[in-house]
Amino acid sequence: MALGYKTRRRLSLLILLVGLPLYIAAALYVVSLFERPSIWVELAVYVALGVVWALPFKAVFKGVGQSDPEARDE
Repeated sequence: MALGYKTRRRLSLLILLVGLPLYIAAALYVVSLFERPSIWVELAVYVALGVVWALPFKAVFKGVGQSDPEARDE
């Protein structure tokens, strides 16, 4: 079942306001468990974790910035 526009919009807001800070904290914690690598390796790890975070939510965020396609034209 496909999510409606308003549901996707609310879910994306929830993900960005609650899920993203929790994911950032978890990523920082995991990286802090190891000895600090060079800045380039650390940057690559954070970029990879950012991509891994975004992939499952691609369908939720797709088209949220557009106008509501189900709204009536007035």
